[in-house]
Amino acid sequence: MDLLTKSLRERLLANGRCEADHVPVVKFFNPVGAATWLFSELDADGDTLFGLCDLGFGFPELGSASLTEIASVRLPLGLRIERDLSFAASHPLSVYAEAARLCSQITEHPDHLLRAALAVARERSRSPP
Repeated sequence: MDLLTKSLRERLLANGRCEADHVPVVKFFNPVGAATWLFSELDADGDTLFGLCDLGFGFPELGSASLTEIASVRLPLGLRIERDLSFAASHPLSVYAEAARLCSQITEHPDHLLRAALAVARERSRSPP
């Protein structure tokens, strides 16, 4: 399976052309490990993704990763990194990052995301425009 369909690639590229707190477009995961990625942008080079990266060590972080490198990972039992076909983001990337910071891992739990969304909104209301 290709990690990115044409439409996902186009959405990621469009997000990469403008600076904003985008909703994640795609989720990749290691089916036999703890690594998970939520990506919201793709650079014009067609390889550099930006999003929330969690390699399973308890320290998820925002950053960039190579699509080529992720796609080239070979796992036990002939498995590879997979795309979560049912993933549908409900919040911008900043909320997922805050929830991951609070939980020490990427989470999609609604209560954790709501708590993080409230924290992000509070912080933004305190920041000057």
